[in-house]
Amino acid sequence: MRKTWLIAGLVILIAGAAVYAHFTQLKIVNDWDQYDERPIVLKNKVWKVSFSKKIAEASLDGNQIYVTDDQGKKQEVDVELGPDGQTVYISPPDQGYDSNIPFYTLNILDGIKTKSGRKLSSGKQLSFVVNKTLPVIGSKEKLDDYFKKAIKTEKNHRQTLAFDATEENTTLSADSAKTESSAKSVSETNVQVAGIDEGDTVKTDGKHIYQISDGKVRIIEAIPANKMILQKVLEYDSSFMPSQLYVEDQHLVIIGQSYQQMPRQPKSQSSADLSIVPMYQSTKLIIYNIEDPQNPAKLRELELEGSYVSSRKTNGIVYLIASHYPDYWTLEQGKKIDLRPRYRDTAVSEKPVSIDYDQIHYFSDSAETNYNTIAAIDLTDPLKDAAMTTYLGSGQELYMSNDYLYLAVPNYTSIERDRSSIFSPDTTIYKLSVEGMNVAFHSSAEIEGTILNQFAMDEYEGNLRVATTKGNSWNDEQPSANHLYVLDANLQRIGELKDLARGERIYSTRFIGERIYIVTFKQVDPLFVIDAANPKAPKVLGELKIPGFSNYLHPYDENHIIGFGQDTELVKGFTSTSEPRVTTKGVKISLFDVSDVASPKEKFTEIIGGSGTYSPLNHDHKALLYDRGKNLFAFPITVYSDIEGKEVAQNYEFQGAYVYHIDSTNGFALKSKITHSSNKQVYEEWSNSIERLVYIDNSLYALSPSKITAHDLQTFNLQGELLLNQ
Repeated sequence: MRKTWLIAGLVILIAGAAVYAHFTQLKIVNDWDQYDERPIVLKNKVWKVSFSKKIAEASLDGNQIYVTDDQGKKQEVDVELGPDGQTVYISPPDQGYDSNIPFYTLNILDGIKTKSGRKLSSGKQLSFVVNKTLPVIGSKEKLDDYFKKAIKTEKNHRQTLAFDATEENTTLSADSAKTESSAKSVSETNVQVAGIDEGDTVKTDGKHIYQISDGKVRIIEAIPANKMILQKVLEYDSSFMPSQLYVEDQHLVIIGQSYQQMPRQPKSQSSADLSIVPMYQSTKLIIYNIEDPQNPAKLRELELEGSYVSSRKTNGIVYLIASHYPDYWTLEQGKKIDLRPRYRDTAVSEKPVSIDYDQIHYFSDSAETNYNTIAAIDLTDPLKDAAMTTYLGSGQELYMSNDYLYLAVPNYTSIERDRSSIFSPDTTIYKLSVEGMNVAFHSSAEIEGTILNQFAMDEYEGNLRVATTKGNSWNDEQPSANHLYVLDANLQRIGELKDLARGERIYSTRFIGERIYIVTFKQVDPLFVIDAANPKAPKVLGELKIPGFSNYLHPYDENHIIGFGQDTELVKGFTSTSEPRVTTKGVKISLFDVSDVASPKEKFTEIIGGSGTYSPLNHDHKALLYDRGKNLFAFPITVYSDIEGKEVAQNYEFQGAYVYHIDSTNGFALKSKITHSSNKQVYEEWSNSIERLVYIDNSLYALSPSKITAHDLQTFNLQGELLLNQ
């Protein structure tokens, strides 16, 4: 009996040791078994290898991780350990991988060790093929395979979550710059890049004002200001909701979401059992001829399946981007379904058509399951066929320069157990050349971290600068870090500045020529002044820490920049041992003096209201009306005041627009408060909320859903009023 117990104990001991060894063994956790064949990558591919434990950097020599060509020759790659200590990045050679080489192999040997000396359980090899350009889908079978792999990846991510649960501009900005149109001084939409227009809810051509509100489009004759006339209201049924507009000469462009269900298409004999899902949501563009503003003539409709992402207009061409998530999970039910995106262009036909398989490009390393369709429409020839470009696996953030369009795509590494990758992906940048209506792939690059918005990207002298945040500010074990990357014309990385403000995240960025301004925040607001005159070696020149944060930065001149955001206050934690809490107070405007780049200063500041005070400008740069020549800085705002002794209760005070005079000598001077609300109003009302401001000559116009008022730009006296809902 004793012998039996000894044997049983020995078996248990051995089994326990085996289990311990299994769970403490260093392993590669990338799920490379998903590849049925050699993956296709682009020449600037950065491989990301994730390990189960933190590894010793000393073990990462050139003999443990390297890349060879088809002849076994080692390539000049850069191997770098990431800030989490568990991720290794393998960057390509300086000129990228050669697409003429049949294949390359990533080699990972078992000599890699943890800090405690545990060796890698086994090495791995992964062969890959390099393409010059993006591959195309080409067939229904390949498209279905793409989505089947996406289903598998998503299931792995869900398992990971369950497992863990149990354990800004090349120039001094375009500003709201004035233009000389028919000898008139007219405001323009505040955009990121001069010459690249962005859609907005209000535009003016110097004589008329065009407004989107409450699902309608209004055309208002604004001159003279004391005799404004509502010339036309374009109304739509409940299936279409307009959201953006452009004006180009005699053409008015309306963009919005259409929710009308399209009729099922008849089944063809060649694919009798192929189901085509009705188009439930689409992005619609409508072009009107407005030579007679009282009777706009609809010229054309263009519909792209999916939701609206963004748009731009330059040189008379509108570039419209829509994102579509197909219902690919139906593949698990064994159904045959057409998963291609569709579009409808009335310049060609009233019927929707699917994008051809050989016209669908895909980003082979992206785990995204949406399509981005880019349509180019020439407003100088509004009935000309639209040029369509479709990408499978694209992202949502977009930046456009005069010659290129950049898409930022989240890069979720396919791994077995890495929860941080799901919540903090890296980014792949795709550069697309834009020549008239032709949009074509140019190059790509991979960088660490995630971008905040379009202002995190900027093109300057042929180089792309990108600011990212890697990680999460609430993760003390792996605190977030902020990076700046400089990529050349082919998106080869030529410079970088890493690990800014560990434990914080980027709240705003502005690129102004050779200067770069980055605001990060967790408890205070560090403003970094960065010199990028040498793109290969950007460096921090100065830093300023102040309460609050700026979530929008706007250029003033070469020595001053305006910050718009929120004031904050540190208060005691909920318990005696918890950290202080950050509470948001009123809206804060700052004028920063950066003439001494080593010691930037908050020269002037203005705080409006208390907690609960907000402005659309906090999240939408197009809400700003700015003109340097007029020293005009105006924006919509809703003001609340704090109630003494009550942290979460406020009193409503005001809704309307604040109009400031701004200069670098005297700072901010509040010139007027414009409101459409009555004095007796005790809470904000949507119908009276001022949403945008524009000017024509010496008249400032404030627009709300219920009316438009005109004010003298010098005295701000009321010049005229037009009720819009009569």
